[in-house]
Amino acid sequence: MSMMIVRPAELKDVRRICELLKIYSEQHIVLARDEADVTFYLKNFTVCEIDGVVEGCSALRDFGNELYEVRSLVVNPDKKGMGIGRRMIEFQFSKFKGTEKNVRIFALTYQIEFFRKMGFSEVEKELFPEKIWSDCVKCAKREHCDEIAVLYEIKPE
Repeated sequence: MSMMIVRPAELKDVRRICELLKIYSEQHIVLARDEADVTFYLKNFTVCEIDGVVEGCSALRDFGNELYEVRSLVVNPDKKGMGIGRRMIEFQFSKFKGTEKNVRIFALTYQIEFFRKMGFSEVEKELFPEKIWSDCVKCAKREHCDEIAVLYEIKPE
């Protein structure tokens, strides 16, 4: 039986995170990120390792005002269907448990069903001008984006 561990990313994970992201950035599913960028934003990353090998990663970007984005969510294609993505999202969301604020978490994705199963709802991209001005302006598909925006809200308990 394999041992699956979800944890905050560490410096030793940067190269593997970049390898996993490259698989999907070459298919234009996620934005390309180099080692310097991943290292700079390392505190945003969560990884999932199976038997000591990082098989998935996800970043949670803080835009301020209780708005966060799930980004760079990828899983080794050989390990899809094992619950890695779900476990990483649950780990990232656990930091908001017991919050006294209304937290909004969004993603731009092609994986609508995955996010629906996680409790996200489809919304308009225009709800997130912070994302559009910071990342979308750099994307080759900015004029004809085919990603779907999804949103998850965590209300005060």
